[in-house]
Amino acid sequence: MRLIDWQLAFEQHLLADNSALEPGFAATLRGGPTLDVDTGLAIYHNAYRARLQEVLRHDFSAIRYWLGDDEFAALADAYVRRYPSAHYSLRWLGARFAAFILEHLVPQHSAPLAELARLEWAFTLAFDAPEGEPLSLAELAGLAPEAWPGLRVALVPSVQQLLCHFNSVAIWRASKDETTFPGSQAMDPAQICLVWRHEQVCRYRSLDVAQACALAGMVTTGWCFGELCAELEVTYAEGAPLQAVTWLKQWVQEGLLQRRDP
Repeated sequence: MRLIDWQLAFEQHLLADNSALEPGFAATLRGGPTLDVDTGLAIYHNAYRARLQEVLRHDFSAIRYWLGDDEFAALADAYVRRYPSAHYSLRWLGARFAAFILEHLVPQHSAPLAELARLEWAFTLAFDAPEGEPLSLAELAGLAPEAWPGLRVALVPSVQQLLCHFNSVAIWRASKDETTFPGSQAMDPAQICLVWRHEQVCRYRSLDVAQACALAGMVTTGWCFGELCAELEVTYAEGAPLQAVTWLKQWVQEGLLQRRDP
């Protein structure tokens, strides 16, 4: 048997639903004085499954907190059967977990659970994202007065935005604090939640409607600072520039923004 064929046979054994050996593959192996072939490969097979479960427990600890160990283990096992690990790094194992929950469970159960999974995955993405070049308060202070109206910004690469229809943030927080499960509740209106990394720490917070619209105007629509002030005049009248600069200062302090290329 060629090496590549042996490696593929070993991979097939690890990915199989059970640890039973394929006879042709088994014939290429020899047991030792204290460990026969069947037992040795069963250990590899079970250890691989256990490692996948461990990764999912770590990446989706709030889901495990909600479901409990046994139900989470069953869900995770169904997931890796449906979507086997296809990347050399287990970092990406959970990429489809939220979508799988929507496929696997009935809608009334899947929607809040999948939203919580998306929130947890957002923390993973934020943690691993490139650093970017966050704008600083010192840079803002150094802007010439004539440069302010044309200032344009973008989100740093780590920022993840989620529209939360349920109290997913409260459930996630309770899981981290190991407090009583707060129960799943629908939120009306829905809230925008930001997750990002700043100074090597993942952070999060929710935005009210007005601030979410202002931030989206600058980073998605592409408003310059002058256009932001003009948009805010409808609500804040003469106080629009003050409100705009207050929000801008907050976003910069939190490490959310970088300069947008001309």
